[in-house]
This record gives sequence, structure tokens and C-alpha cells, in this order.
Amino acid sequence: MSLKFMRRAREDSSQADMDPLAGMANLFDASIVLIVSMMIALFMSLNLMQLFDAEAEVTITTRNAEGDIEMVTREGSEIKVQRVTDTSLSGAGVRLGTAFQLEDGRVVYVPD
Repeated sequence: MSLKFMRRAREDSSQADMDPLAGMANLFDASIVLIVSMMIALFMSLNLMQLFDAEAEVTITTRNAEGDIEMVTREGSEIKVQRVTDTSLSGAGVRLGTAFQLEDGRVVYVPD
């Protein structure tokens, strides 16, 4: 009886060794883990981990090749996209503060 069991176990293992797609599932799992870890490392290196925090307010400012500026703001689950233009506006309003441009190009806002 035990010889039949051993013979059957040997036949099953030889069939598993013949299947060329047997290791593909493990390679797929390993590649998914690698991709996710690379994405997390990218977010950490760019200091964008706040994008995953539901309570955080995130503002990203980008400038394209033509010089147009676009501001993307996320507050909770709401995302707003605003485009900054060079057009002058006029109207009535209240002075809120003063903005100063530093020597290195940064702008500092000082409320009144």
C-alpha cells in the first residue's frame, strides 16, 4: 500500500514540474509588491504623503512650457483647479495686507 502512495506522489510532482506557468503567479505578486513600494518611495521623496491623509489640505502649483500657472487644491474630498492669468481686475474691495518679494524670488504676505 505504501508503495502505491509513493508512486502516486512522484507522478503528481512530475506533472507540477512540467507546467511552465506554475511560477507566473508568484512573479506577478512580486511585481505588484515592487510597484507599490516604488510608488510609496516616490511619494515620500517628493514629500507628497499628505495626499493620502483625508484631513490634510494640499495645494500644488505647476507652470507649463507656455508659462501658464495652474493651482490644484484639495480640501478633504473636494478638488479645485484654478488657472492664474495676467489680466488685470478692477472693482471695490478691502485691503487685506501687503505682499513683499524677497531677493531670492519668494513672496511673503503680511496681513494688516
